[in-house]
Amino acid sequence: MSAMTEDPLPEKARVERLIRIGQPPRNRSELLRKLVWILPWLVFLGAPVQDLLAGHHTTAATTAGWVGLVAFTGTYLAVVFRTMGRAYSGWLVGAMVAVLWVLAVALTLSLGHPWLGLFVYVSVTCGVTLPLTAAYWTIPLTTAAMMLAGWFVDDLDDAWGLFLIVLLVGYSMTGVRQLVRTTVELRKARATVAQLAANEERLRLARDLHDLLGHSLSLITLKSELAGRMLPDHPDKAAQQVADIEQVSRQALVDVREAVTGYRRPRLAGELAGAQVALTAAGVIADLPAEPDLTAVSENSESALAWALREAITNVVRHSGAQRCVAELVRRHTLDGPVLELSVEDNGSGGSGKGPGNGLTGLGERLEKIGGSLETTRLKHGFRLVARVPAGTPLTSADVGSPA
Repeated sequence: MSAMTEDPLPEKARVERLIRIGQPPRNRSELLRKLVWILPWLVFLGAPVQDLLAGHHTTAATTAGWVGLVAFTGTYLAVVFRTMGRAYSGWLVGAMVAVLWVLAVALTLSLGHPWLGLFVYVSVTCGVTLPLTAAYWTIPLTTAAMMLAGWFVDDLDDAWGLFLIVLLVGYSMTGVRQLVRTTVELRKARATVAQLAANEERLRLARDLHDLLGHSLSLITLKSELAGRMLPDHPDKAAQQVADIEQVSRQALVDVREAVTGYRRPRLAGELAGAQVALTAAGVIADLPAEPDLTAVSENSESALAWALREAITNVVRHSGAQRCVAELVRRHTLDGPVLELSVEDNGSGGSGKGPGNGLTGLGERLEKIGGSLETTRLKHGFRLVARVPAGTPLTSADVGSPA
C-alpha cells in the first residue's frame, strides 16, 4: 500500500503513547513514563549516599543523615511529581519548598560538602512549583545559600562547581514550565477552533438550505396553486405545471445534496434564468439584465451575488405582493476599489416583518466574508435590495456605471 493510503491509526497510537504534559497519569504505563522523566535527576544524590556509606560519621549522624535524605527525596518527588499532574495547593507547595530548603541547609552544614548537591533539587523545585515572580528571586537566593553553605563547610571549590548548575537549572525549569503551560493552552485553543469551525459549518449549511429550499419551495407552492386553478378547465396546462413542479423539486434535491457536501457554487446566469421563471409564475412583470458581464469577477463574488439574487427574488415572490420587479447589474468605482453591484427593486408592500429575516441576515454575513456589503431600503411603494461585491482588477472608464 502506498504512503498516501497508509492507515493513520499507528500515528494516532504513537501520539496516545506520549506523556500527557500537565495532566495526571491515567494508568500504570503513563505513571512509569512520568517517573522516567523525573528519576534521572536523582543522580545528584549519589554524593550524599556515598558519603553515608563511607562511614565518615558517627552512627547517630549517619542515621540522621539517612532519615534526612529520605525525607528530602520523598518531599522533592512528591511536590515535583504532583506538579506534573494535579498540583498541591499554593500554601502546601510553599511549605514543602520551605522543608526542602531547611533540610538542604541543615544536612549540608551538619554532614559536609558532599551534600551541596541538594541545592540543585531546591532550585528545580522553585522553578517548577512556585509562581514565576517568586521563582525569579528564590532561585538566586537558593544559589547564594549554597555558596554560603560551601563557605561554612570550607569547600568553596565544590560550591563554585555547582554555582551555574543550581542557577541555570532553576531558570530552565521556569522555561519548561511555561512551555508546558503554553502546550496546554494551545491544546485548549485547538479544541476551541475546532468547535468554532464546526459552528461556522453549521451556519453555512443553514444559510444554504434556507436559500435553496426557500426559493424552490416558494416556486413549487406557486405552481401547485396555479395547477389547482387550471385543473378543472385546462388539464393540459395543469399537467405542464405539475411537470414543472417535478423538475423544480428534483433540482432542489440536487442543490441540497451539493450544499451538504460543500460544493454548491450557484452561477449568476443560472439564477437570472431561474428568477425569470419564478417571477413569471407568480404573475410579476420581470425586468432583468441580460447575460451578465463577469470579467475579472472571482467565483466567490459571483456566487455571493447569485445568492443575493435568489434571496431577493424569493422575498419578492413570497412576501411583497408586487406587480413589477426590476433588477440591475452594474460596475462601479468606490474608494475601496471596483465593485459589481446588484440592485433588485419591487413595487410591493415589502412584507409585514419589522426587521430583516434569517435570509437577509445570512446573506449579509455571506457578503461580509468576501469584502462585500448589503443594503436594504423600504420605499414608499416597494422594497430595494442592493448587494455589492469586489470586482477584481480596476476597470476602464467605459466599463464603469454611474458613480457610487
